[in-house]
Amino acid sequence: MSINSAMRSAYDLAYQVSPIILTGGNFGSGMPVIGLIGQLASLAQGVLTNGALSLDDFYARYLILPGNTAISNSVGTYPFANRQVAGNAIIEQPRNLSLLMIAPVRDAGGYLTKMALFTALQTSFVNHNRAGGTYTIMTPALIYQDCVMTAMTDVTTSDTRQQQVQWQIDFYKPLISSIDANAAFNNQLSAISGGQVLTQSSTTGIGAVNSFLSGAI
Repeated sequence: MSINSAMRSAYDLAYQVSPIILTGGNFGSGMPVIGLIGQLASLAQGVLTNGALSLDDFYARYLILPGNTAISNSVGTYPFANRQVAGNAIIEQPRNLSLLMIAPVRDAGGYLTKMALFTALQTSFVNHNRAGGTYTIMTPALIYQDCVMTAMTDVTTSDTRQQQVQWQIDFYKPLISSIDANAAFNNQLSAISGGQVLTQSSTTGIGAVNSFLSGAI
């Protein structure tokens, strides 16, 4: 297998075949989505036998839908202590991400196994969500970690004669994870202890309070 073919196979696997990794919940450190319907073994066998992988060997493939957010901010409109703070009042917002899962039936036998495979996939998602599990989503531009699933919706169009073969899966990237919370707390504590909060142009006495807190800490 050539280097170009190997790179293409790796790209297809990461971003089209199995871009969803279930973390926490019922799966601990992580389970790729193809593992939910027992396709990890077939992946290894296909690569060893053919030296490459084909998208036709898997139950579904996934496409990134337009409209995903890489950065989402709003501007605070509440009263501020001074104009300098008001000019930098950017408030980070959660991010949204959606994938399109395409899972057509490719042969006559597929019509008999379609319900069993999809039910296994849907049940795994439901149980993972109930257990507080999160998702890591691989995209060619960014990796979205600690996401939660908000919906899985049938969006099959009339362009295909088959029914229920296109599913939109929506994810929500919250602002706070356990790692984010620790980082935010440590940053705020450092700012307070270093006297960096509202030490200039303060007309409300907050600067004096901050100096007192700095000395106390």
